[in-house]
Amino acid sequence: MVVTHPNSLAALPLATAYQTVRQLSEQICQPLEIEDYVVQSMPGASPLKWHLAHTAWFFETFVLIPHLKGYSVFNPQYDYLLNSYYESMGERVLASQRGTLSRPTVAEVYRYRAYVDEAMVALINHSQGEPTVASLVTLGIHHEQQHQEFLFTNIKHIFGNNPLRPIYRSDLVPSNPTATAPSLDWTDYSANLYSIGYDGDGFAFDNEQPRHQTYLHDYRLANRLVTNGEYLEFIQAGGYQNPEYWLSEGWAAARSQNWQAPLYWEQIDGDWWVMTLGGMGRLHLHEPVCHVSCYEADAYARWAGQRLPTEAEWEIAATDMPVTGNLLETDRLQPAPASDRQLFGDVWEWTTSTHQPYPGYRLEAGIVGEYNGKLMCNRLVLRGGSCVTPTNHIRPTYRNFYPPDTRWQFTGIRLADMGASFG
Repeated sequence: MVVTHPNSLAALPLATAYQTVRQLSEQICQPLEIEDYVVQSMPGASPLKWHLAHTAWFFETFVLIPHLKGYSVFNPQYDYLLNSYYESMGERVLASQRGTLSRPTVAEVYRYRAYVDEAMVALINHSQGEPTVASLVTLGIHHEQQHQEFLFTNIKHIFGNNPLRPIYRSDLVPSNPTATAPSLDWTDYSANLYSIGYDGDGFAFDNEQPRHQTYLHDYRLANRLVTNGEYLEFIQAGGYQNPEYWLSEGWAAARSQNWQAPLYWEQIDGDWWVMTLGGMGRLHLHEPVCHVSCYEADAYARWAGQRLPTEAEWEIAATDMPVTGNLLETDRLQPAPASDRQLFGDVWEWTTSTHQPYPGYRLEAGIVGEYNGKLMCNRLVLRGGSCVTPTNHIRPTYRNFYPPDTRWQFTGIRLADMGASFG
């Protein structure tokens, strides 16, 4: 499966964009066996078939039912089974219990998707670009792209927890074993009043808006991501045994969950190996470190005498950068050896910024307001996308967000200089 989707979904007719994204979800699942679809490997990772069904339910519930006259729902009980966290839609199965549901079957989920797709294409073609419908369809498309990342990360978690270490795909583009990361360097940014946030004409999530001003002091941002080799030095220096480097909650999490290395790292006969979607492989020292929590990222930064950036610092650095890098279309599905001046792809980059509303943000009524607004608490912002993020989904203003102990996403580290000024 080599992804060759256009860089801009907005350049496509809406029905084509819809079908393109919907087909990719099913392409992602093509290498799977039927048993893989039903596993819930941890409470925060839903079964793969649930993601496929939930994204269809999203279109059915928020687009088809209110806007397609005479539409008949596929199964009324799906409101209870497939609702994620939308309180306005009533009671639902607890997220941690989704793995207990053997039904609907995988075959029925695919029939459901086909049923919804047929009705959606008919509605899109009939509505002729009616703004409300077009806006909801576009939101649903980007919602499905987020769940495509969940598909990849959940597949990796399912396989990574299986002692057989299954291979998702054996034809992935490999990293050059002799590739080396450039030397760590810094880019200087002067103190100024900057504007951040989205203000364009295309799609953006509500939490990226409104555009507003924020003051930044002099700062420096690393030219590349922290590598596996550099993080290994932190491990070998006793970083996981020294509370001096850790936030108190991070130290408690590391102790209680017995963190000794990033997720998917494994020591075999004295050598470090790592689980990938292409199976087990030797740790590539020049690839960006991946699958670390914000607690680990922060501890590493303190050990290195640096810090993590704020999201505003990251966005200002990325504003004039092209959205290129090791994203989904490279078909690696794994971070590539760290490269110079690249801010997009490989790993989502932790920042110290909490996911809070921007100044002037107003919570919209209905589905749009529930989408991000209710999650503006106890989460930290990540920027830049990862090796499983589509190019046409990411932008400099995109705000991803997770609890600070998250490790199962493709998350990594870019440093900011601890020094506040430069000559």
